[in-house]
Amino acid sequence: MITIKEIAEKLGMSTATVSNVIHGKSGEVSEETRRKVEEYLKEVDYVPNINARNLAQNESKIIGFALKAREDKYENLMMDPFVSELIGGIEETVRNAGYFMMIYISRDTEKIMRYVSSWNVDGLLLFGMLDDDGIRVSTRYKKPIVCIDTYSIEGLKHFTNVGLDDEQGTYEMVKYMISQGHRRIAFLSDNTKGVDLARLTGYKRALAEAGIEFEDRDFLKIRPESSQIEASLDEICGRAFEYTAIMCVSDLYAVTLMAALMDRGIRIPEGISVAGVDDNLLGRLFRPALTTVHQDAKQKGVVAAEALLKKIAGESVPSQIILPTELKIRDSVTKPRIMQDMKKNNFWG
Repeated sequence: MITIKEIAEKLGMSTATVSNVIHGKSGEVSEETRRKVEEYLKEVDYVPNINARNLAQNESKIIGFALKAREDKYENLMMDPFVSELIGGIEETVRNAGYFMMIYISRDTEKIMRYVSSWNVDGLLLFGMLDDDGIRVSTRYKKPIVCIDTYSIEGLKHFTNVGLDDEQGTYEMVKYMISQGHRRIAFLSDNTKGVDLARLTGYKRALAEAGIEFEDRDFLKIRPESSQIEASLDEICGRAFEYTAIMCVSDLYAVTLMAALMDRGIRIPEGISVAGVDDNLLGRLFRPALTTVHQDAKQKGVVAAEALLKKIAGESVPSQIILPTELKIRDSVTKPRIMQDMKKNNFWG
């Protein structure tokens, strides 16, 4: 590969002049000089040595993004619309800032620790961390870190978390369902940790405020593994008649549930109302359109990436950045009918 020095010698210019043209500092050179250098660069098919430049500047210009995918939930994490929108926001932001992004997905925190500690990246984004995962990663990685939707960063001074007030958003949706006349409301999720626990807490708070007692049986646990999902949906749909509404922890699960109910002849929302959290493309395109708690997944990625870039630059960033939620009232929640009317109108098949 031809060097800047060789180009300068060939054109009879200084290396500083050639470097200024290559790195876009057009104000430092004349228009004629810029054109002459650029024509020669095309002639020799010059490609800048980014690694050498970054090494000289003591930076890699790379952002690492490590995602933990639960073994019992994700066979392909990228298929989750929320994750795809999130990554889109991150990638666009780091690219516009002149950075590149490395992605590593694993079900094993130990593997994440081993790989990210060996990366020559300027900062790290983490998603899917539960329990003490964040603490374990921090023992091996000392550069700036920003987490997304993580509830276990207490005591980690160099961490920042970007998330939602998940409890409040779910509380407001369940409160809306109650205002429509629902009092038998179930909660559907696959676990009771992290974000899911916060949303479950909001659901319970709305019930308690309305004088509705929560029982353990009101938690409907979905098993999302491909080998268990159908049996799981059979069980959940078999119990759906016990409720007039189901609050789902995510749009993905809400749409999955609505499709399963409708496949079994149960109409939405006439037979049962369903709500979710996320407001992703699936819920907006499904019919009936999903009533949900809106969050902007792409914007969450943008905010997380911007926070990390600020930390890399040595700027002060708060330990918690909480983004707003908003209720999106569409077609999947309506006032409950008495069971007799459901049967009469064939809402339950």
